[in-house]
Amino acid sequence: MRGPGDVLYTAYERQLVKGLPGERLPRHVGLMLDGNRRWAKLRGENTEHGHRAGADNIEPLLTWCDELGIEVVTLWLLSTDNLKRSEVELKPLLEIIEDVVDGLAASGRRLNLVGALGLLPDATRARLQAAVEKTSDAEGLVVNIAVGYGGRQEIVDAFRAMLLDAAERGESLESLADRLTIENVGDYLYTKGQPDPDLVIRTSGEQRLGGFLLWQSAHSEFYFCEAFWPDFRRVDFLRAVRAYAERERRFGG
Repeated sequence: MRGPGDVLYTAYERQLVKGLPGERLPRHVGLMLDGNRRWAKLRGENTEHGHRAGADNIEPLLTWCDELGIEVVTLWLLSTDNLKRSEVELKPLLEIIEDVVDGLAASGRRLNLVGALGLLPDATRARLQAAVEKTSDAEGLVVNIAVGYGGRQEIVDAFRAMLLDAAERGESLESLADRLTIENVGDYLYTKGQPDPDLVIRTSGEQRLGGFLLWQSAHSEFYFCEAFWPDFRRVDFLRAVRAYAERERRFGG
């Protein structure tokens, strides 16, 4: 049975959706799904419990994005720094991520892996790639799975790939330097061909990027939410989108 609070939240959500200007909604939303460990600690549970609770909140989030017609979502599930965690924590976290990606692939989502995949264990990388390949013909919302992702690493990888391409063509460094533009670099990023994120959301009250989409977020709007990721609700998401829609984007102008 639904309580009075549920009814009020539903009514409030409807009001929020009704007030969103369709022409000012973000095309690409990046999310830093933060706070799983602290959420678990507050409940006297282990870290794995927190990560699984966070994983359970991903499909609802994507449903909310579908409802608003958002085109691209980037989910930061594992950073390059996270790979330095102890085996006791990292192994179950990788298994949870594998399960999440398998589930999203089975749901018909169109998935894309972004990150330094070579840093992942071979078995994890193979399973993720196999799941993503199954979604190549899927339509609708594109979901970027950021695993083994770091913004600095992405930029280094982009320039490395650019230099290797130039060397393969026999192009000199001087020629490469002469034609180098911001657009050229964008062609070598993990998210090449996609719009840059309009809105970046971080949960758990932390107000820092931590290396997320450093290049792509130059003109993004940021929204920091106090809720830990497992507690992030549709109403929190709608508030973030409303805040974005109410801002005047200047793009440095």
